[in-house]
Amino acid sequence: MSPHPPTGAGPAALAAVAAGGALGALLRWSVGEVVATGDALVVATAVVNVAGAFALAALPALAVVRRTPLLQLGLGPGLLGGFTTLSAASEQTRSLLDAGRVPAAAALLVLTLGASLAAVALARRRWPQEGR
Repeated sequence: MSPHPPTGAGPAALAAVAAGGALGALLRWSVGEVVATGDALVVATAVVNVAGAFALAALPALAVVRRTPLLQLGLGPGLLGGFTTLSAASEQTRSLLDAGRVPAAAALLVLTLGASLAAVALARRRWPQEGR
């Protein structure tokens, strides 16, 4: 799977992304409901984003995903795009800054980005992709 999923805004592609996105958003919302508020929610958002980065990088390891463009769209930009959330991490960082918690805000930014990049590297190392 290339870093750019197959293109084509046909009805089937749109349906695959929409269905995956709806499921991913529901899963993300469920995590927030279970965790509730406060620092636990900040940690949960970081974990969701890192897990999503790992899963997105690992998708090409599945032959069925490589062979099925609609599955690539439904799982990649759809499900995992709806599950991960830069907007929530950004808002939580802003909220921490507003509360004067500068070290916590900086840690959230650095750890989320660093851990996400490490997760992608781990997945790529574990499941190397042909043609890279």
